[in-house]
Amino acid sequence: MSLLLFLLQFDLAKFTENIFGGQVLERTPAGLSIVYLIGLGVLMLFLMLSFFRSARPKFAFEENLPKEVSKRLSLTVTNRSLKTWLFVFVCLTLTVYGFHVYWTYFADTNNEQFQTLSASNKDLRNRRTSALTLRGWMLDRTGKLEKSLAFYKIDKEGKIDREFPLEKEMAHLLGTERGTPGLERTLYTQEVDRMPEAWEVLTKVKRKEPENKDVKITIDHDLQEFAAKQLEGKKGAIVAINPQNGNILAMYSNPSYSLSDAESLDGYLKLEADKSNKPLLNRTTREFYIPGSTFKTFTMISAFRAGEQDITLTSKPAPECYTPSKGSRPICDSGGSCHSCGDNQMTHAFQISSNQFFSQLANRLGSERMSETANVLGIKPVETAADALKQGFFPEIWNTSNPRIARSIMPARATVVTGKQSLYDSGVIGMGQGGAGQMTPFQMALIAAATGNNEGKLMKPKIEADVQSQMFSQVLTPQQAEEVRRIMATVTEEGTGTRVKADLAGTGITTGGKTGTSDRDGTPLYNKDGTRKTHKEKRKNEKGELVEVDVPDSFTRWDGWFIGIAPLDNPQIAIAVVYEDIGEGRYGGGTAGPIAAAVIKKAAELGLLGDQFKPKTQPTNKKRNGK
Repeated sequence: MSLLLFLLQFDLAKFTENIFGGQVLERTPAGLSIVYLIGLGVLMLFLMLSFFRSARPKFAFEENLPKEVSKRLSLTVTNRSLKTWLFVFVCLTLTVYGFHVYWTYFADTNNEQFQTLSASNKDLRNRRTSALTLRGWMLDRTGKLEKSLAFYKIDKEGKIDREFPLEKEMAHLLGTERGTPGLERTLYTQEVDRMPEAWEVLTKVKRKEPENKDVKITIDHDLQEFAAKQLEGKKGAIVAINPQNGNILAMYSNPSYSLSDAESLDGYLKLEADKSNKPLLNRTTREFYIPGSTFKTFTMISAFRAGEQDITLTSKPAPECYTPSKGSRPICDSGGSCHSCGDNQMTHAFQISSNQFFSQLANRLGSERMSETANVLGIKPVETAADALKQGFFPEIWNTSNPRIARSIMPARATVVTGKQSLYDSGVIGMGQGGAGQMTPFQMALIAAATGNNEGKLMKPKIEADVQSQMFSQVLTPQQAEEVRRIMATVTEEGTGTRVKADLAGTGITTGGKTGTSDRDGTPLYNKDGTRKTHKEKRKNEKGELVEVDVPDSFTRWDGWFIGIAPLDNPQIAIAVVYEDIGEGRYGGGTAGPIAAAVIKKAAELGLLGDQFKPKTQPTNKKRNGK
């Protein structure tokens, strides 16, 4: 009872205010909770003492009493003690929980001091709750505030809003609150910290808050914005990566969307319903394309790894075509025939993009060697085309500080069919068709990056600037990588990619690369409302009757490709560009090539290729006084 009277007279709030500098609201409940626990412990102690005392009476007069009388006397004493402590227990419980009920349900509307502290975010628990939702600045690779990609800004009404200067250009990377989480929801607080214990709140004057620090990523603000402009009015994707360390410099998919348009449910559903443009789809990592002749880079890498780079192949039965087996369809060249190749067939075949040469090469290498190369490049070799559709995503390719970040931007797993198949089917894979038709632009950029690394390594791509670089695999020896780059240079110097050289004339930048063009039959057509376009046809039903049915419309889509590296002697950028629906009769060298050249030139202006390629600033002429 004396303890209860002490608590009733003791002003704990005033005590904590004097000792802890005014943090009353957060320490008073903690203090009462501790007093409650102490009281409960004391209660349990006395209950145990009473129990043992009743079991073995200590008073002399109780020893000679009859058992029934002694038992009754002990029970009476125990009950009296229990009632006293029960009353104390109930009072403590009502005091503590009454205090919590008040601050939980009534103080928010009735207590002005509580409202003030809550609004100003001074309460420890409110601060911790708010800190979990507030995020730091997202800085680009330069770390300059004016190049920030995400930050907070106070509007005219005093409301704090999250600002995204490149909300359309960065939409797929940042992610939305409803769809793919992206970097915006994964780069900051990785795990919700536990709430502090009552003793910690009461005794620690300063409690370390969960910090949502500013984050610097590898994306270059200006290069990302520039890449987006190159795809205005087009469908496609651009991926630019530093092959030496794996830094992602730019990664953009078009059509894109504004993050503000995806905030509301109606806006998000509208974007999702646009089946023709698919603005929510990140084409860089989640859309599969047929890579066309750019995949010949993969086949060439396989040949170097197998020591078959100097082989000489012949075209049979005719100079212009290669027939893999008796009765199979021939594989023919469209640009030039390797029948005219000289002693160095690999170089010439790559330069003119010979289909028949790389088809023969793939068959000579065999599925085992092609599978081995696929594995070191992050491509999944599968047995059948049906298996290619079941491989899901590949977060392990990313080099991140936390698996959650990797999962938020993980690419769809690229595949190549290497199982038992005809020589024709395995041959067309070598030239980038058929079973090689599950490539993302992200994956093709990694293939280019492997050739661009000075040591022949494929570095894990990374988006966080402060994460240490990691190797994914050793793809080639340094000498082999240098030779592959030399062969790739013939494409931009004299082959199908000379448009890239022309667009970079005068910059001093040397490049290597590979062009590609692919066709995809059965591409669906959509109406403006997102529904499939159809036409009427008469067909027989199950009864053999002619009936009119709706048949989905489709067309053959031609896509243009370019993958490349620059500068050739010490590559600092590896790039992959895909330009959808270029139309029949056009090629990757004249469509995707110029886009890649423009991005490379912009990267040089930003200093990403080295200071020697940065434009020289002209000194300003100042007039001297009196002259």
